[in-house]
Amino acid sequence: MSVGLKVSVCLYPSLALSARDFSPPSSSSLYLDRKILRPGSGRRWCKSNGKRRNEPILAIVDSSRVPELDSSSEPVQVFDGSTRLYISYTCPFAQRAWIARNYKGLQNKIELVPIDLKNRPAWYKEKVYSANKVPALEHNNRVMGESLDLIKYIDTNFEGPSLTPDGLEKQAVADELLSYTDSFSKAVRSTLNGTDSNAAVAAFDYIEQALTKFNEGPFFLGQFSLVDVAYAPFIERFQLILSDVMNVDITSGRPNLALWIQEMNKIEAYTETRQDPQELVERYKRRVQAEARL
Repeated sequence: MSVGLKVSVCLYPSLALSARDFSPPSSSSLYLDRKILRPGSGRRWCKSNGKRRNEPILAIVDSSRVPELDSSSEPVQVFDGSTRLYISYTCPFAQRAWIARNYKGLQNKIELVPIDLKNRPAWYKEKVYSANKVPALEHNNRVMGESLDLIKYIDTNFEGPSLTPDGLEKQAVADELLSYTDSFSKAVRSTLNGTDSNAAVAAFDYIEQALTKFNEGPFFLGQFSLVDVAYAPFIERFQLILSDVMNVDITSGRPNLALWIQEMNKIEAYTETRQDPQELVERYKRRVQAEARL
């Protein structure tokens, strides 16, 4: 299946998304006097397969966002009985845990603590999480990390709608898809950095096929689950970057993926974690340009 991936990518040697939980740059331009700046309320032109199409920009939901803590911030009182989720607003791994928290309706039970990863406070590594990464969850007098582990932990240990599939068949498919997340990310990045021009096509075809396994609904397991939470932050980024950088529409010829994205954008637990699309793409380009100068 051809989706236009023959475009040269030599000017974009790598994608600034690691296959592991990582420390991306913060998006300080999203903030002004402790408020989130919303993207334009109009529409943007998006080029796809040589055509320009008009599509809406999703607004950034600012109701639950507070400024990131940086090196000048006072340390939090760790292990004071509070439950805290440490994130960065720009990190896709942290976004997974953030979505799970929101979907479970735990906004009043799990405090969101955003960290500025470009100017992170020293006390975060010293007092909170020695791995110095996000996400991290402080609960029951311990701190744990790794995003896939955290979304499972949040689902298992807190009340709210279940994100775990019912039945052995769905559980087996969920395990298979969760184990593929790193391979999916690596494949798309290998196309973006010019290593393998066909890898992204195969990766998105795999996703398209995975979305046909259950017909109860548009999600991977038919019902919204941990699998959708795990993939959403990365598909969000790859869709925007591939469209802008390589003029590729990842939904072309993939109706199930197109429907999945459409339905995901109706879930507030996810949409309130989304980034400004333009800022996400510009941050990627700045990273690539910086790497090219090295």
